[in-house]
Amino acid sequence: MTIRILIVGAGAIGTFYGSRLATLTNVKVSALCRSNYRAVKAHGFKVTSPKYPEQTFQPEHVFSSPDEARKAGIQWDYLLIATKALPDVHDDSELLEGLVGDQTSIVLLQNGLGIEEPYAERFPKSAILSAVTIASASQPEHGIIKHNRWTRISIGPWLPHLDHGGSGAQSTDEAIISKGAKLVELLKASQIPDAEEYDHAGLQFVRWHKIAINAAMNPSSVLSGGCTNQEMAKDSELGEHLLGVMVEILNTAPKILGKPLPSALASPEKILESTRRNDSGSRPSMWSDWEKGARMELEVILGNPIRMARKKGLEMPRLQTMYALIKGAQANREKAKL
Repeated sequence: MTIRILIVGAGAIGTFYGSRLATLTNVKVSALCRSNYRAVKAHGFKVTSPKYPEQTFQPEHVFSSPDEARKAGIQWDYLLIATKALPDVHDDSELLEGLVGDQTSIVLLQNGLGIEEPYAERFPKSAILSAVTIASASQPEHGIIKHNRWTRISIGPWLPHLDHGGSGAQSTDEAIISKGAKLVELLKASQIPDAEEYDHAGLQFVRWHKIAINAAMNPSSVLSGGCTNQEMAKDSELGEHLLGVMVEILNTAPKILGKPLPSALASPEKILESTRRNDSGSRPSMWSDWEKGARMELEVILGNPIRMARKKGLEMPRLQTMYALIKGAQANREKAKL
């Protein structure tokens, strides 16, 4: 049986995984593009990688808009959502109206926390899978995808009724878990060896762990005027700041999810030690957005964790301070554009 997948937001990361899945004979991958539509429609994607042979990936269908995708009338098995999560700007779940069928699984390959809720509210009967990746890829030109390093992707079902040891298992839980397992199986078959399957809590801990890194590094780079990850980790004061933010977040996560932090996750000290050794000179993506004058993913990386903690009567003062400062800086920049 042919499995059909639509990449919604065909940027570097979504297209990299889509191009691997497209190598399977029983999988057909299409792309919903934005600014790169003309280039991809004409020539497909050229995908380079230090791990895989150079590939020309021609999607089965290339759509310029959600409306064009809806008119195609295709029953999608998986919608791979790889857009930047900016809930303060627009609700991306609206893009999926008319694309979600009875058997469609929504796969959220986005940064941040709390990204699943808008989709769950709009499509309460659909399987929602949450995905976290550490893969590094870029799109230097329209239709040119450069995979740089790493391939790991972690996938788990979104079943929030199980938080805090809840036993309110629903009849659909098993089906959602099965769809996640199937996607991991397909990724492994497409030579992504470190595709990993998690349960609900396990995947959310992976999200919190990535947030600990992103929420420490991203806004700190902007607020420090563009310091690289390595520069911040090596600086005595900035290093202490990064450590404090990560500890604060990882101490909060178990109180939100009602389970202890998995021991397999790297400690803040190990993360900083690794960052100090990394001489790539890279800056976080939030700095790139700031430089370009683009909106930053403040809500899903900073705002949502703070709000989730407050619902439990908890505060994260280090995170809240950065959120207030960088949100104010963004608001002032937006006013200056008027």
